[in-house]
Amino acid sequence: MNIFCATRQSLPLLLLPAVFSPTAFAAANETLIVSAAPQTVSELDTPAAISVVQGEDIRHAAPRVNLSESLGSVPGLQVQNRQNYAQDLQLSIRGFGARSTYGVRGLRLYVDGIPATMPDGQGQTSNIDLNSVESIDVLRGPFSALYGNASGGVVNVTTQTGREPTTIEASSYYGSDASWRYGLNASGAIGDGTQAGDVDYTVSSTRFVTHGYRDRSGARKNLANARLGVRIDDVSKLSLLFNSVDIKADDPGGLTYGEWKENPRQSPRAQAFHTRKTIKQTQAGMRYERQLSEQDDVSMMMYAGERETTQFQSIPRAPQLNATHAGGVIELTRHYQGIVTRWTHRGELGVPVTFTGGLNYENMSEQRKGFENFVMSGTTPEYGQKGDLRRNERNLMWNVDPYLQTRWQLTDKLSLDAGVRYSSVWFDSNDRYITAQNGDDSGDASYHKWLPAGALRYAATDAWNLYIAAGRGFETPTINELSYRPGEQNGLNFALKPSTNDTVEIGSKTRLGNGLLSAALFRTDTDNEIVTDTSSGGRTSYKNAGKTRRQGAELSFDQQFAGNWRAKMAWTWLDATYRSEVCNSGKCNGNRMPGIARNMGFASLGWVPDEGWYAGADVHYMSDIMANDTNSAKAPSYTVAGINTGYKFTHGRWMMDIFGRVDNLFDREYVGSVIVNESNGRYYEPAPGRNYGVGLSVAWQFE
Repeated sequence: MNIFCATRQSLPLLLLPAVFSPTAFAAANETLIVSAAPQTVSELDTPAAISVVQGEDIRHAAPRVNLSESLGSVPGLQVQNRQNYAQDLQLSIRGFGARSTYGVRGLRLYVDGIPATMPDGQGQTSNIDLNSVESIDVLRGPFSALYGNASGGVVNVTTQTGREPTTIEASSYYGSDASWRYGLNASGAIGDGTQAGDVDYTVSSTRFVTHGYRDRSGARKNLANARLGVRIDDVSKLSLLFNSVDIKADDPGGLTYGEWKENPRQSPRAQAFHTRKTIKQTQAGMRYERQLSEQDDVSMMMYAGERETTQFQSIPRAPQLNATHAGGVIELTRHYQGIVTRWTHRGELGVPVTFTGGLNYENMSEQRKGFENFVMSGTTPEYGQKGDLRRNERNLMWNVDPYLQTRWQLTDKLSLDAGVRYSSVWFDSNDRYITAQNGDDSGDASYHKWLPAGALRYAATDAWNLYIAAGRGFETPTINELSYRPGEQNGLNFALKPSTNDTVEIGSKTRLGNGLLSAALFRTDTDNEIVTDTSSGGRTSYKNAGKTRRQGAELSFDQQFAGNWRAKMAWTWLDATYRSEVCNSGKCNGNRMPGIARNMGFASLGWVPDEGWYAGADVHYMSDIMANDTNSAKAPSYTVAGINTGYKFTHGRWMMDIFGRVDNLFDREYVGSVIVNESNGRYYEPAPGRNYGVGLSVAWQFE
């Protein structure tokens, strides 16, 4: 049963109880129960800030390479393309995750129910296959907290469920900077999914190659994704999931303001140090769902995966001679696995009521090594080569989270959702690189937190709903942030506490014709925000910086009108500030938090018939973004526009779509993302100027 409906206009009744469970999230768009008709309500009736981006929209006249192509219409979500495939996208929701210097931090990411966020809160988007996505669901606000640690927001990606008839599609895209993407996708089904023995399947593979906009920013990415569903009997289904990604990418690094203005394509450190990164990840999962009765159903998800990373950094030889330095090469091997269980009961206690409960368990074992990034040729260091061992440790992280949520339909107009999760996170580190000057950094830590959330919804009319919601979340330090104590002391930094946040949100949703107008006001107060404390001798330590506040407003509108015209608009105002002193030198109380735009805007208009010519245009606005805590450096605001046009046609069982697009139409020079608090002032990662692309997809449907 779909927790976020396959269309923008309807959501299953159990959406909010399912917020607890990525397994339920991953069950989107499946027919699971045949003994009773599914009970659905419109998205209008959901008391939470939720946006659903459909796979067809993601692939419409798009390269199908990065999430940044298609999520601009989601308010509150800031997606910035670093133009650096070694470091992933910069992704934040209502300011959570904006401080991440690589990967995704502070958000929970899922691909078909399998977390792309590790137990310590560090995640990545590199294994998302846009070629086979059914939908991407973005949850913001208080109910995000019910996903546990580091859930400032939730992004869930669901793969297409195969349907009759069987379809094979080949697609390709060629764009500026010698960028190529080509892929093959097959999906289909035997039966309609309601009878024992029915099978559905989706298999997709994609290869992407680019020289990159900047010097030494080339990349190669191979991605495979598969989903197989088997109807065991009338009341149960088994789904098998597989995903694999292999990336080899150069790392151009950041630029100072002067370097950016002089030549945004340059990459001086990457040239000298041959900075680069390789990633290999493979994961698999199995989900079992069963209806016990008309009132009860259960599901269980099991998954396991492995991720290997090797990264060469731009660190000179001199700092690495410090006995405590971890070197300029990182070798990381991670094994992760987990179990997610869920039980749902629908009944009556004077009024209709639903209970959802279960238990989530995740663990990860990590082997982390550090090496010097040079070998000596006489008296001259040759960079870009793995040298002597400087770090060797085994890290374990795991969490166990029971949860319970309930939904009460108090009257025809008033409903209540309430729930709680008890999140427990453990860390254990075993240091295997111990010398006379580099002591034993072994140790362990654990964190425990009750995470409540609740919402009231009032249906003012059949087409207008109001809601108020509140919740508490928390974010533990990652294993990297725990690794070192201030003053080069040995052992884990046990003084570092998790940050906690309290959010209040009020919202309004109104149906206007074929569209939906949504608005939300929110405020989040955070205690013990985690920030950098000291950085010296190759070690960076962290501290808790007191209080911060994020408050703002979101507005979105999606409307199809006059037949085939479609308009989308989104606007976000976010005021994120420090409310206590965070800087070791200088005054930061009252400063804007870095990495967060105060205003974001998006608008698009398109002619989108099912067949024939189509065309569209879009505009993105981003206000200036502070690059450091002292607010002494910032990336300027920018507005960029893009256009696309194409032609779709069907001939018998053949379907073809050919298109072209131009991005940054007016050749605006701007910074695509910032590296927050970069110690050398290399904050800026430039975005491309005007760039072009053409694409073609050809599909064949079997009878």
